[in-house]
Amino acid sequence: MRIIVTGAAGFIGSNLVHALNARGIDEIIAVDDLEQGDKFRNLVDLRIADYIDKREFYTSFARGHYGKVETVFHQGACSDTMQHDGRTMLDNNYRDSRVLLDACRERGTRLLYASSAATYGDGAQGFREQPACERPLNVYGYSKLLFDQVVRRALPQTRSQVIGFRYFNVYGAREQHKGRMASVAFHHFNQFRNESKVKLFGAYNGYDAGRQERDFVWVNDVVAVNLWAFEHGAVSGVFNLGSGRAQPFNDIAVSTVNSLRALGGEPALPLAALVQGGLIEYVDFPDALVGKYQCHTQADLGALRAAGCTHTFAPVEQGVAAYVRQLAEGGRGRGASREAESIVTRALLSEQGERSLGN
Repeated sequence: MRIIVTGAAGFIGSNLVHALNARGIDEIIAVDDLEQGDKFRNLVDLRIADYIDKREFYTSFARGHYGKVETVFHQGACSDTMQHDGRTMLDNNYRDSRVLLDACRERGTRLLYASSAATYGDGAQGFREQPACERPLNVYGYSKLLFDQVVRRALPQTRSQVIGFRYFNVYGAREQHKGRMASVAFHHFNQFRNESKVKLFGAYNGYDAGRQERDFVWVNDVVAVNLWAFEHGAVSGVFNLGSGRAQPFNDIAVSTVNSLRALGGEPALPLAALVQGGLIEYVDFPDALVGKYQCHTQADLGALRAAGCTHTFAPVEQGVAAYVRQLAEGGRGRGASREAESIVTRALLSEQGERSLGN
């Protein structure tokens, strides 16, 4: 079984390769752009059959250069929401994806790709996979929506599986290369290690300090749902992939700080005590994000559940605590801890009657 993972040296892509390896699958072609050379670290402990630069991959794949490919996990994209160059964004996130979709349809290759909750914009109309809810606030969100729209039109005439997953706020291992686009949990871990405090945005848009809220989803859960889809080839569509719950940024901060305190033998403290003690600090909301910032996201999981996925998602308190321990043990958070791997393993074995990832 030959599988291709684009964005394989990136955050979610490398976690997917890691999980596929754990299932004994190593006939994997990894596709990425290693101009940012330190991303190689995410590939060091993985088993792959070949590595292809993204600039040659899409055209070569369309020409059939890689033989029979069972599935493409398309995770490669420009995910910098502060990138305002629309040409760059659409070339990376729309045009390359369109070429890939056309080739997969022609060759009967299954395509599981990364979309984004940025397609919903401020979420005023809700977070359902419906056009009435889709109002992106930036060109990144638009690039993802444009491709989702193409997929929707193509699905009735497509023989092979095509699934787009709208990722919400993903955090977890192997994101150390992402810089400012790394998760809040990753930044909080490093802030607390370096400054003995973490920083959050102050009040904005009717939300009190630290009370803006997102659907934070652990990368282990994202991988689990991708592999559930891999095991259920008859399922196609565009689906939300979040935890289904909105939690304030304060929860990330409290979980991070208290997890680090626990590692140092110190007791957990409530939010008020952490703020009073200067361990959590609020800063002014930046002008550059005014009008472009999602203050609330919460995945509606109705469509995913209706498709048969019953996976249980970790709350912030569980996922962030496990992630902080990984970071503290491994420095870069590369690879899953035993605890994290055991959760995914339990999910792999849980669905009755089949190998799958629902639980």
